[in-house]
Formats: sequence, C-alpha cells, structure tokens
Amino acid sequence: MRYWHLDRPRQAGQFDLSRVTSLVSAIGRDDANALAAEVLNMLGPATSVTQCTVFAYEFGNRPRTVSVADHRGGRFLRDVADTYARLFYALDGNQQIVSGGSADKPGSSLVLHWQSSADIAHDGYRTACYATPNVSDRLSLLLQPAADIWLSVNLYRESDAGNFQPGEVELVESLAPLIGESARHHYTIRGQSQLGIPQMMLARLRGLCPTLSKRELDALRGVLEGRSAVEIAECMGVKPSSVVTYQKRAYQRLGISSQRQLFALCLATDQG
Repeated sequence: MRYWHLDRPRQAGQFDLSRVTSLVSAIGRDDANALAAEVLNMLGPATSVTQCTVFAYEFGNRPRTVSVADHRGGRFLRDVADTYARLFYALDGNQQIVSGGSADKPGSSLVLHWQSSADIAHDGYRTACYATPNVSDRLSLLLQPAADIWLSVNLYRESDAGNFQPGEVELVESLAPLIGESARHHYTIRGQSQLGIPQMMLARLRGLCPTLSKRELDALRGVLEGRSAVEIAECMGVKPSSVVTYQKRAYQRLGISSQRQLFALCLATDQG
C-alpha cells in the first residue's frame, strides 16, 4: 500500500475525446451512478478497471456513496459499498489521508492511493470488499473540495487481470485532473444536497469535541437519525451493549448526560 501527491500530473497524450465528453456530460446528472459509469467507460478498456465507486467522507462521518458502477450491473457493488461504509471503512489505508487532514489548502492537491488485497490484514474486510467482488487491487483518487470533506474515486480491477501495471497507473495519473474536477463539480451540484440534517448535526458535535472516536461518532449518528440501540448495532456490526457504551463515552466527552441534551447541543446557537 502506498500513496503519493499528483502535483505535476503526466501528459495524457492521445485519448478518445468522445469518452472525455461523456464524462463531462455526466456531471450533475439526475442519474446518481452516471459519473462512475463514465469514469469506468473512459478507463476500463485501457486499464482493465471493471468497478468504480465514488465515496464522500464528510465531517468525520461514515463514508457516503455518491456514485457507483459495475460492469455486471445491478446492486451488487452498491451492496459491497454499503458493507464497507458500515463495517470496514476505518480499516482502509486511505484513512491516514482522510483523517490526517492535509498540509495544503482544500482543493490544492490530488492524491493517488494504491491498495491491494495483500495489504489488508483484517480477514472480514479483505473477504467482503476484495475476495467476494473478485478484486485484486484498487487505485483511489482522493481530493479535498472543502475543509473536513474528502472525495475518493475508487477504481477496482478483477483478480483475473492481476495488479495494476506501471503504464496503467501512469494513464490514471494523466487523467486524474479531469476525473478529480468532474467528481468535485458533480459533488457540488448533486452530492452536497444529499447531506442530511443528522450529518450536519454530527459535524457540529465533531467541531465541539474533536476527540470523539469514529465509533462514538457512529453511535451518535444513529441517535441523531432516530435509531434504536439495536438498529445502530446492526449498522455498526457490534452488540447493542457496545452501542450503549459508545454513547455514554460520547456523552461524557461532550459534557452531557441525555439524548435531550444532545439535540439541544446540536441546535444551540453560538453566543459571541
């Protein structure tokens, strides 16, 4: 597993202009999966990429699926994405980028992250997100459109194709600015409007208490969404008793003791 900044992307050379046009036309389209589909159409033939998922990591929340496309069609890859977001995102190698922030200003850099199934030590994560969908490795193009928001355009190859070759990585590098800007504008037009009130409340809580852990944030998110401890436990892949523990720890960090106080804290106006 490794990652690097694309401060000086390679020259793309000759490329099918019609595929570029199709990608640009997918920006802001009502069909949520059009963007990922056009990224797949543009890169697939030259790189053997067969699956593409665009995730939004917002304010420390679990990632949200913005767009997804799979050469097999259907819901299969979206279900895999949902499983990743519920159970395994915290184990992703990209978290050292997403959670670590950036020394640069938002929007100033593209980062390419390369992760293979061999890089993943957790059996459940490797099985659910690599072995089951028949993925050998993944290239992720990460960009930061705003503070506390990251987008990740994930490109997956099937096991039969083997790992990405140097020439294929170079092609992705050369097209990264186009793909990144397309994802950024699509998110601005369509993605941000999907950000709900619970996510915005959670962003406020994270701002008030940056030391809240990912598990504590997940438990609070469930409360803000009106879920029971059992429902939250199912989403998090833990026992209900663990959810209660995470909630109590979060409340203690926030200096509150009840759900009512939690909502009051989220809705309070700053006095200055």
